[in-house]
Amino acid sequence: QVQLLESGGGLVQAGGSLSVSCAAPGRSLTTNAFGWFRQAPGKEREFVAAVDWNGASTLYADSLKGRAAILRDRAKNMVYLEMSSLKPDDTGVYYCAVSSKHSASRDTSDYYIWGQGTQVTVSQ
Repeated sequence: QVQLLESGGGLVQAGGSLSVSCAAPGRSLTTNAFGWFRQAPGKEREFVAAVDWNGASTLYADSLKGRAAILRDRAKNMVYLEMSSLKPDDTGVYYCAVSSKHSASRDTSDYYIWGQGTQVTVSQ
């Protein structure tokens, strides 16, 4: 069974930057799109960013547009989410997910493998 391993979360002050990583060891997922989602306490899980199978096309949530970049390294089977100008509203558990499709998607139902999540906390 494919596992996704997120890392890189932590505590950062508002206005700061943070990168989170997602590894998919043991299996090639080079034809799958990847996505990042987040869930804040008491809120539904929401879409953050997605990248298509070859990294050519990306999607971002409006709340993060201009402040985030999703990148993938197909050779290493890694996906990264780089965030800047962070706000307290960006706080949450960030989840990496693998899509069953080649193209990037905002729809959680397109994703069938999920990581355990990594906590990102942005302080005032």
